[in-house]
Amino acid sequence: MVARINYITPEEYLALERKAEYKSEYVDGVMYAMAGGSPEHNLIASNVLAEIHFQLKSSPCQVYNSDMKVRVPSLRKFHYPDVTVVCDKPQFGDDERDVLLNPLLLVEVLSENTAAFDRGKKFQYYQEIESFQEYLLVAQDEPVVERFVKQTDGSWIYTKVEGLDKSVELVTIDCRLGLTDIYAKVL
Repeated sequence: MVARINYITPEEYLALERKAEYKSEYVDGVMYAMAGGSPEHNLIASNVLAEIHFQLKSSPCQVYNSDMKVRVPSLRKFHYPDVTVVCDKPQFGDDERDVLLNPLLLVEVLSENTAAFDRGKKFQYYQEIESFQEYLLVAQDEPVVERFVKQTDGSWIYTKVEGLDKSVELVTIDCRLGLTDIYAKVL
């Protein structure tokens, strides 16, 4: 017996999601409930957000936490990155202003259950967003940050930074994050 999947439209997803008590992402007609993050996941995401926000406080850029949905242009995918940065005027999906269309930088804190998806399909989906230029993947269990930066020819350059004595340059927003700051109170 094959499980039946009830497909819903993007509009139906948004109507349900806006009333839901828990978050769900949406991919091609299917809602996927999101598991709650571990204490380490939440601290790391908060640390990254705080450091970026502090460094950008005098810039026109805006930093959003994981409550901001990001829509992939196909209209068939909505995700909740852990941290989102937009430096142009934010473009929203509608008057609710809870779906961002033009992120520049996206950050995902990796968990055992989501790491493969965040590195693979989700990264592919995000690449459909024209404004998207930089992607940061942050490990939870060791001081490792992976960074992807989009080049003018559309290719992506990968850099891996390891160790609490290192820092990662976020070239699209002119920020530097020390891994000791990212992992404060975690490692």
